[in-house]
Amino acid sequence: MRLISTLLFFLSFFIFPTILVAQSRLSGTVTDARSNKEIRGAGIAIPDLDLSTSTDSLGKYSITHIPAGTYLVEVKVAGYESRIEKIWIKGDTKMNYVLDPSPFQLKEVIITGVAEATDKQKTPVPVNSVSNAYLLENSSTNVIDAIARTPGVSAMTDGQSISKPVIRGLGYNRVLTVNDGVEQIDQVWFDEFGIEADPDAVYKYEILKGPGSLAYGSDAIAGVINLISAPPLPEGQIKADVLFNYQTNNGLINDMFHIAGTNNGISWSVRVDNTMAHAYQNPNDGYVLNSQFSNFNTDGTIGLHRNWGYTQLHASYFEMRTGIVDGTRDSLSGVMLRQVAYPDLNGGAPTYEIPTHQEQTSYTPFVINQRIRHTKVVWDNSVAVGQGRIKGTFSWQKNQRQESNDPTIPNTPNIYYSSNAATYDARYISPQIGGFNISGGANGAYQSSQSLGTLMLIPNYNFFEIGAFAIANEKIGKLNLSGGIRYDTRTFNGIDHWVDSTTQAPVAPNAVNGLHEFQGFTSKFNGMSFSFGGTYDISKNVFVKANIARGWRAPNVAECAANGVHDGTVVYEIGDPSLKPETSLEEDVAFGVNSKDAGLEIDLFNNNINDFIYAQGLKNSMGQDSINNSLNAAGLGAAPVYKYTQGPARLYGGEVSLNIHPSKLQWVELNATFSYVYGSLQQVADSAKYLPFVPPTRITADLKFHLKNSGSLFKNVYFKAGMLSCFQQNDIYRQYAIYNGLSTALTPYEYAASTSATKGYTLFNAGAGADLISKGKTVCQLFLVCNNLFNTAYIDYMSRFKYDPVNYTTGRVGVFNMGRNLSVKMVIPLDFSPRNK
Repeated sequence: MRLISTLLFFLSFFIFPTILVAQSRLSGTVTDARSNKEIRGAGIAIPDLDLSTSTDSLGKYSITHIPAGTYLVEVKVAGYESRIEKIWIKGDTKMNYVLDPSPFQLKEVIITGVAEATDKQKTPVPVNSVSNAYLLENSSTNVIDAIARTPGVSAMTDGQSISKPVIRGLGYNRVLTVNDGVEQIDQVWFDEFGIEADPDAVYKYEILKGPGSLAYGSDAIAGVINLISAPPLPEGQIKADVLFNYQTNNGLINDMFHIAGTNNGISWSVRVDNTMAHAYQNPNDGYVLNSQFSNFNTDGTIGLHRNWGYTQLHASYFEMRTGIVDGTRDSLSGVMLRQVAYPDLNGGAPTYEIPTHQEQTSYTPFVINQRIRHTKVVWDNSVAVGQGRIKGTFSWQKNQRQESNDPTIPNTPNIYYSSNAATYDARYISPQIGGFNISGGANGAYQSSQSLGTLMLIPNYNFFEIGAFAIANEKIGKLNLSGGIRYDTRTFNGIDHWVDSTTQAPVAPNAVNGLHEFQGFTSKFNGMSFSFGGTYDISKNVFVKANIARGWRAPNVAECAANGVHDGTVVYEIGDPSLKPETSLEEDVAFGVNSKDAGLEIDLFNNNINDFIYAQGLKNSMGQDSINNSLNAAGLGAAPVYKYTQGPARLYGGEVSLNIHPSKLQWVELNATFSYVYGSLQQVADSAKYLPFVPPTRITADLKFHLKNSGSLFKNVYFKAGMLSCFQQNDIYRQYAIYNGLSTALTPYEYAASTSATKGYTLFNAGAGADLISKGKTVCQLFLVCNNLFNTAYIDYMSRFKYDPVNYTTGRVGVFNMGRNLSVKMVIPLDFSPRNK
């Protein structure tokens, strides 16, 4: 009742603002520093207000509906160095900008985990951003795959459709995903559960590494992945984009249409897109049967900008159908088999058959498969209060995840999780007084989840979380200080549950054949976080950063209450409701150089975690692996038993990013990165010393050539070549690997795969792109990308397919990653603005 009253208060506040604010206007010109000529098409944006415009043919711009205050303003245009600065805006404010010609825009604005939009170089917390231009110039198959090469970021994968983000060696719900401005509330604790978001709907990514963000609660102990949608269009514009993408390896077909506009301060947008792909291929496995997937996404936004601020409503629906690869093969040909019958409760073996070529290239997943749906409504508001402002963001989210395992009844899921959730965030951002400002507020989430299937690994549950925080920033000459504190509390309720031991159907307590599968419990978790650090400009082009932060994470539902065979790993998992929250203390230091010829940043971190939660194999009285032989409705019986426990852990490492862009050779650019992380459990046996799924050392390098003068038909022409090299990962968690995804009867090949390091590999890629021009206007943008140019056969250490069964015709264990893949992408921009009619 208290939550409802709070929401109603904010609802009345935002709909009926009682504080009248005088409207301000920002206007001026943007010119070239060398020629002093006006620049047409330069973008001027105020990120905190979701306002933007562009210069006209005379280099002039104007932004209205601005509440009086101090705001960060970003000015950028292709071919020039961007400008970022904070200015005081009140009344009719004039500001002219002079830009230096440069093909490289080195300065970046970030909005993730900070009180207000900030110059990336001025925040002590390590943050990376991935631009829309990068996303267009590269190819991927899902929303996390698109950023898996970012320094410090990797992905735990289940084929081409499912990737879970891992930041500096930590994944699952230690990484918080923000989508459309709110925390994504879904089921993130299982290996085979991905992120329910469409990459076509993402305009930009921001990745915050470590627990330094105080704007978020429990699940951001490893960092934050922020999926940022495109900002509203400038006043008076109506534009659309049509995207087509085809990939040769998996037959991926992606179509997207997006249209948006703004008129009289009312902004709107609508998007519809669909993606489908058949099984991918590699030189060792041929077609990887049942790796096909399809997803559909639609979203829309309507917003209102006025002198008091803005309010906007966003709604989206995402649906994906994906197969799950089990890797079972024909013993003679090595071809992956299609399952046609499931094992029965008497322990009978499943039945398989060799698929036809048509089935191998089908776009429809076979059993086992998942159907995932995520529906979301977000209400985002900003209201001026004097020279400060109040922001309020609220969402409702419904997540439905179904898994079908029996091919005789393919449309009947035996695993079905359905949840409803709400998030809320209300904060006050003070005006800037000198170099000081502060923000504070409260946010949190409520989730209620039910299992509607016949197979339950976790109980029905609900949780409520609320946290309060305060963040302050102070600029003292060349020193920028930032810090704050946060306190959270989460109440977790597991619902008591009885089932029939023969059918798994829910029954009344103490019924005949009744099994008390889950005992009800209530756990309450509290956590305090803090962060403090600073950046110092040694000179105009050289800076240093340092930060220390404490984070925390409450145990998830599987860790608290799992009780059954996990179909994705074929292990019997047992949770523990008495687990303590994880707490971490991380130190970050960075050194950077940004000059007209090169950019370099070195980030180092050390992270100590208390009460780190992990699954530990249990032993029987004979000292052997404990095996659970109970049967259930899915036919999953004998399985090794793992129970969640906890202990101290440590991770350390760092990233290096190098960008070489000679000012006298503006047609060439080199980008290179290095990522390293070491993660280990403390006070354990050597066999379980290393944390599972800590990514191996990785090096990337991309050489890009820009063609400035490309005639009247093409512009922005480029060619590029790149390399990705992953080292062999020798630090593996052997105890976990032996049974993760394997049957209990291990063959010598399977045992060797589970207890040996995954080999390193090096992949090469190439790409090209250009804008096609007609009568001075862009008709379309073309992008060609070829990944794994030489069709190298490899298994990535972060792929769960490395645990799949042996191919007896070759002796190789596991399923290999995708082979050579050529992506052809075309974007057609359409302009319906009144001035262009």
